[in-house]
Amino acid sequence: MESIDKIKVAAALLLVGLGVAGFYVLPVDQGALRSLSVVAGLLLAAAVLWFSQPGRDFVEYARDSVKEAQKVVWPTRKETWQITGVVFLFVGVLALFMWAVDSALAKFFYDIVLGRG
Repeated sequence: MESIDKIKVAAALLLVGLGVAGFYVLPVDQGALRSLSVVAGLLLAAAVLWFSQPGRDFVEYARDSVKEAQKVVWPTRKETWQITGVVFLFVGVLALFMWAVDSALAKFFYDIVLGRG
């Protein structure tokens, strides 16, 4: 990253910090203005980052991510319900298995090993 880009990133962080500081400096009864301070800091920081190489790289990455998400084949409603049913069935069977193992181990340790039965 070039030094000018580092300066831009630092300036963006400073703008966010100033927006948050403005939130705490302004009086409590000025809620809208306090919120506007944070939003303005974020928007100004985004504008500064927009003109830096990391900002352009992020925008390119976001566009590629949206393109990839559009390629996903989502399951139908029927497939979703079927998969959900299989998951619930598996969880039920696993719960019964864990209960059986826990009961057997408890019986073994309390009755046989410790003799408290």
